[in-house]
Amino acid sequence: MLAAAIIPAFNEEESIGKVVNAIPKNLISEIIVVNNNSTDNTAAEAAKAGAVVLFESVKGYGASCLKGIEYLKERNADIAVFLDGDYSDYPEEAHLLLEPIIKDNFDFVLGSRVLGKREKGSLPLQSRVGSIVSGFLIKLFWGVKYTDLGPFRAIKFNKLLDLDMHDKWYGWTVEMQIKAAKKNYKILELPVSYRSRIGKSKVTRTLKGSVMASLVILKTIFVLKFNK
Repeated sequence: MLAAAIIPAFNEEESIGKVVNAIPKNLISEIIVVNNNSTDNTAAEAAKAGAVVLFESVKGYGASCLKGIEYLKERNADIAVFLDGDYSDYPEEAHLLLEPIIKDNFDFVLGSRVLGKREKGSLPLQSRVGSIVSGFLIKLFWGVKYTDLGPFRAIKFNKLLDLDMHDKWYGWTVEMQIKAAKKNYKILELPVSYRSRIGKSKVTRTLKGSVMASLVILKTIFVLKFNK
């Protein structure tokens, strides 16, 4: 099965090369970095490391992921792997996410930072609280237990397309998890390692970013629940 990685990136010139280089090339055949209006050398560093670099002018994490998905539609990918470009995830752990899909026919595998080994201070309190609240609501509404909204995840590409993803902002991760639950996908959540990111977070390390992300995530949950 062919796996491809999609990495949204905004001003990650210090880390993106490390991320691309750490991805196991024997498991992932193509690495797509989606440059989301970076004002630094993110695109050049990603290309130098060997990634395919796409450009997305619409600002937003989800918009970048959607751009990567459009590209993969023409590449015959079987599995899409998503991870962040700040080197907080451990790309070398991609096999943990891919093996359950390849060997055990899971549709969607989510890497949980909450369950895994993480560096002290790498997962801020607001992120942990957000995951708890979101997990509680998803369990309440759809009966599927998640411990995290982590970015490191793998999903069969045909199943991903069937989810008909739309969110262009912070609600991307929770939208995928809810839609997978609603469609009764074979889902597995497992521990992954996590460390402090390189550079400053644009979301969880700022009050405005944290509040906005929380509101968008909650809105996404309730819209998906009550909009039939």
